[in-house]
Amino acid sequence: MKYALVTGGSRGIGRACSIRLAENGYYVIINYHSNQEEAEKALLMVREKGSDGEIMKFDVSDQKEVEGALSTWIEKHEGSYISVLVNNAGIRKDALVMWMKDDEWHDVINTNLNSFLYVTRILTKDMLINKFGRIINVVSLSGLKGLPGQANYSAAKAGVIGATKAMAQEVAKKKVTVNAVAPGFIRTDMTKDMDESQLKAMIPMGRFGNPEEVAAIVGFLASDEASYITGAVINVNGGLYT
Repeated sequence: MKYALVTGGSRGIGRACSIRLAENGYYVIINYHSNQEEAEKALLMVREKGSDGEIMKFDVSDQKEVEGALSTWIEKHEGSYISVLVNNAGIRKDALVMWMKDDEWHDVINTNLNSFLYVTRILTKDMLINKFGRIINVVSLSGLKGLPGQANYSAAKAGVIGATKAMAQEVAKKKVTVNAVAPGFIRTDMTKDMDESQLKAMIPMGRFGNPEEVAAIVGFLASDEASYITGAVINVNGGLYT
């Protein structure tokens, strides 16, 4: 059995990644924070692909919750390990810096950046022991070029990009790869409050992307075919930023 964990795996890009990994033969652990109904829908979709999985509730920004949930899973699955990790969970709390509240900064940093450490650290040991692992971080166009009103989100995603490149060098000899996928404007719950008609004029392809187009890259990076790719940041943005 090959196990994969997708944080924030119940909706949007996370759900598409869960389904894609199921198509690749993985047993998918779908992490969610509060919406169990959506997580169960995602699990049903995973099973419709002929694979299996489970839902796992924890707040990625809470170190104790992360370690408690994952340690329990590891103890119950002696002899097995999670070989693919997709760090996807994230939130936005947009505001101009001059008006940004402390909690808007800290909540976004904790959920989008600190969670990388909490989740990745606990799963890396078994990847190294087994000499195989795939760590895929879903970052953002914001972390590469910055977007006005998103200093907190841009800082968090840029931090994950830096961590991706550093960690890739730490674990490469043990056949563990660490890569990032940087979506642009993707049609999800996170972008539903944006003016798509106005923003798509900025995109050379003239449209928002779909979650499945991001998941396709995640699926590839999780595969054996991507064994010589590490420390990379792959843009999925319709040509908006290269």
